[in-house]
Amino acid sequence: MSSATLEVHLTDEDLTAGLREDVRLGLTAEPKWLPPKWFYDARGSELFEKITELPEYYPTRTERALLERVVGEIAQVAQAEILVELGAGSAAKTRLLLQALTAGGPLRTYVPQDVSGAALSASAAEVAEEFPQLNVHGVVSDFTATLDNLPRGGRRMIAFLGGTIGNLVPAERADFLRAIHDVLEPGEQLLLGAGLVIDPAVLVPAYDDAAGVTAEFNRNVLHVLNARLGANFDPEKFAHVALWDAEQEWIEMRLEATESMTVEIPELELTVQFDKGEQLRTEISAKFRREGLESELAAAGFTTERIWTDADDRFALLLAERR
Repeated sequence: MSSATLEVHLTDEDLTAGLREDVRLGLTAEPKWLPPKWFYDARGSELFEKITELPEYYPTRTERALLERVVGEIAQVAQAEILVELGAGSAAKTRLLLQALTAGGPLRTYVPQDVSGAALSASAAEVAEEFPQLNVHGVVSDFTATLDNLPRGGRRMIAFLGGTIGNLVPAERADFLRAIHDVLEPGEQLLLGAGLVIDPAVLVPAYDDAAGVTAEFNRNVLHVLNARLGANFDPEKFAHVALWDAEQEWIEMRLEATESMTVEIPELELTVQFDKGEQLRTEISAKFRREGLESELAAAGFTTERIWTDADDRFALLLAERR
């Protein structure tokens, strides 16, 4: 029976240092912003799991259903010996890939990557128990900064699912895809999951549900700042806003101050003023067109081998080969 090993390149101290840097930069900018990765403490992760079960939130179930339909084709084309998953989380969808890649295929190693050591350790152990024939090697790191730490020694496929690519602005996407290209060998592959541009009447409610779960998730970033940096935000004084930017083709999530306030962040010796109605951007979620995805991958040095979409053209899975 296999066991899971864990390689740590990101400590809690590193995370705190990154948070301090992002908060100082983002909250002194005009307009103010924060990166979406700081939503995800234990409470934020629980709230996101609730979001994925909401009737309005189609991306997770659409991607999973698409993956169930085409996973055999992916495995047949990829012939991966090592599966690397960036932002693995609970590895729920990955089990579909692992089942297909191990069913008579050459897969021998699974490398889940995530920023949370505790969550990664638990999910890696579960996968090792479920797939005893696999070597499970978890990597605790930030996927945007430590791709060079990913293991080599076999034909690799890097999976980046969930539409998370949309959280990066175009320049960040270009840098990230080029970094993946540079860490792969020619002929190795990237499996990318991306949300497609659809009717805003369907899209916007996915980020602004009737039950208010997404609003709580959005405000959770302020709870994180209070807990980790000693800030004195009153999260209930910020309203959740989700807007579709038709020009950029992305959803923006923002927090809007419902009154004027002054926020102290003692650990940064920082005082932040919010005017009534002022908005703080907490996330973008870009949506794509197929030709745009192929173009971005080509610019980074990939050839798109296959594109699969669901029946409603809401989500795409792309298998691309590093040239």
